[in-house]
Amino acid sequence: MPELPEVETVRLGLEKVTLGQKILGGEVLLERSIAYPFPAIAFLSAVSGAALAHWHRRGKYLLASLGQHGWLGVHLRMTGQLLWLYQQEPLQQHVRVRLFFEGGRELRFVDQRTFGQMWWVPPGIPPEKIITGIQKLGAEPFSSEFSVDYFLNKLHKCKRPIKTALLEQSIVAGVGNIYADEALFKAGIRPTKPCNILSYSEVERLHAALIQVLQEALALGGSTIRNFLTVEGVNGNYAGAAWVYNRTGKPCRICSAPIERLKLAGRGSHFCPYCQQ
Repeated sequence: MPELPEVETVRLGLEKVTLGQKILGGEVLLERSIAYPFPAIAFLSAVSGAALAHWHRRGKYLLASLGQHGWLGVHLRMTGQLLWLYQQEPLQQHVRVRLFFEGGRELRFVDQRTFGQMWWVPPGIPPEKIITGIQKLGAEPFSSEFSVDYFLNKLHKCKRPIKTALLEQSIVAGVGNIYADEALFKAGIRPTKPCNILSYSEVERLHAALIQVLQEALALGGSTIRNFLTVEGVNGNYAGAAWVYNRTGKPCRICSAPIERLKLAGRGSHFCPYCQQ
C-alpha cells in the first residue's frame, strides 16, 4: 500500500502538472471506485467545470481543492495509481476512473485490487465530514504536533507490539508496513516490543528515525514494491536502499546477520535479530 512518501510524491507530481486545469468531464468504469456521491454520474456532474486549485495530503489521503466547487478526495489504498496522460494513450487494464482536461490530457485512476476510492466533497463542508477516515488520523510526522512527548503519551497507553501500533493511523498518520520496519531498525527496537514498556530514550530514537526514514524515502520518490508509480509512470527508488524491508535472509547492512521475518497482526515484519532489541 502506498504510504506517506509515495502519496506525497504523487501530490507533488500533481501540483506540477494539474494546477489551474479545468475538469471538462470524465468516465467512471467501476462504480464502486466512487465513494461519494452516488451514483457515479452525480460525481462527474459535481466535478465537471471545476479547476484544480491545490493538492493537499492528510495521512494517505489526497485532497484537491476545487475552489467554490468543493473538494476532490482520493485514497489509493493497496494498488491505486493516478497517472497524468494524453487521452489517446491506450487504456491500462485496471483503469477505474478518467477525468478529462483541456489539451487532450486526462487523470486516470488505475486500481488493480479495486480498494481505492474517490470522493467529491460539496463546498462549505470540511472534507472529514464526507471522508470519515480522516477523522481517525493522528499527528502528521512532519508537523509540530508530532513531538516526542505526544508520541510517548500515545504509545504508553497501548500494550500492543510497537510495530502493530505504528500501523494504526490514529497514532501517527501515513506510516505503513515499509517505513515502520525501517524506522524500528534505525531505532534499534524489535517490532514485537510492547509499546507501554518503551523507555523515553527508545521513543525519542524512534521518533527521530521515523522522520528521517520518511524524509529519505520522499527524496527517493518512495518505494515501488509492486504497483506504486508516480503521476509520470515512474518507479520510486527507496526499495533498493531499504535496511530490512523485503530483505528476508539477506545480510544486515550493519552486522551481516540474516534479516528475519515474522507476522504481527497478519502483516510481515522484517528485522535484524542482533541490531534490534
